[in-house]
Amino acid sequence: MAEPVVRIPDAKVALSTASVYPESTATAFEIAARLGYDGVEVMVWTDPVSQDIEALRRLSDYHRIPILAVHAPCLLITQRVWSTDPWVKLRRAQAAAEKLGASTVVVHPPFRWQRGYANAFVDGIWKMADETDVRFAVENMYPWRYRDREMLAYAPDWDVTKDDYRHFTVDLSHTATARTDAMDMIDRMGDRLGHVHLADGKGSAKDEHLVPGRGTQPCAELLERLATSGFDGHVVIEVNTRRAMSSAEREADLAEALAYTRLHLASAMKVPRS
Repeated sequence: MAEPVVRIPDAKVALSTASVYPESTATAFEIAARLGYDGVEVMVWTDPVSQDIEALRRLSDYHRIPILAVHAPCLLITQRVWSTDPWVKLRRAQAAAEKLGASTVVVHPPFRWQRGYANAFVDGIWKMADETDVRFAVENMYPWRYRDREMLAYAPDWDVTKDDYRHFTVDLSHTATARTDAMDMIDRMGDRLGHVHLADGKGSAKDEHLVPGRGTQPCAELLERLATSGFDGHVVIEVNTRRAMSSAEREADLAEALAYTRLHLASAMKVPRS
């Protein structure tokens, strides 16, 4: 006879600093520490602190919360952050991750109008990955939609599984916006799935980043699969709290997201009784 036990994998649960917007990067460290997150992912954007390695190190030391990942500045609003050259941005993200002890750099595929960057992207990411122990985990995106029109904004493709990368990031808000089957995408990523952005969505044309469990994406199913698959990356809560009416409401959403993730990031398994 055997009795069921709960096994919790080694994967750490981190808070993306983007989850507290419009609050600051510093606030994200404070909230992550108070709520019991295992670490943070730093979204490098227009907040000067997010761009300053020494300031980030001081926040990490003060709150005793490690920086597990760095999200390179790939958004439209960060086109001039850390240079206008996308390869310089990635090199600086790599250097930041190495200096801060982060294991992963998250990067989006290029915009289609970045033609030279896009043409060299797949080979360039492999070359950078060969030069460091830091993982470059390329994130799935989505088509841009307006009414009944669809624009393919990313190259080589928003569906990163169509190209050859060493590591992937899966984002479940993005699978919702793309209206693609998240579990099929995860199957295609296979053991190259190295990083997770956990959020939810309902298939809107807008990237919703709902608290997990409030949309239609298989957040629980994904977490339960990670618990039994030997996943050795990080699970990052990346949700939109900008509509929160108060700091307390924002913190409640982030506490709910953490509780949901920890609940499902465990697997019932049977072990022999000693």
